[in-house]
Amino acid sequence: MPEYVSSLQLAGAAVLTLAGVVWAIVVMRLLRRFRAAALRELPAAHLPFLPPQRQAGPALEKVELTPAEQDAFAGLIRRLGDH
Repeated sequence: MPEYVSSLQLAGAAVLTLAGVVWAIVVMRLLRRFRAAALRELPAAHLPFLPPQRQAGPALEKVELTPAEQDAFAGLIRRLGDH
């Protein structure tokens, strides 16, 4: 214990530190409790200014390759596989 600090000052610092820690814990628990309650009461978000979303993705597109394009693609795959 330093000579220039009284026992009363050390006790006061310890009490204030403990009070601060307790206050922080209580505030965090209250915030967590009220946030959970607010999320339960929150209705589903409805944004009227956005267009309705599709339920399914776009239709699949398929392009037939010519034999020359198929050979070029196969060559490209072989070259990429060598690296």
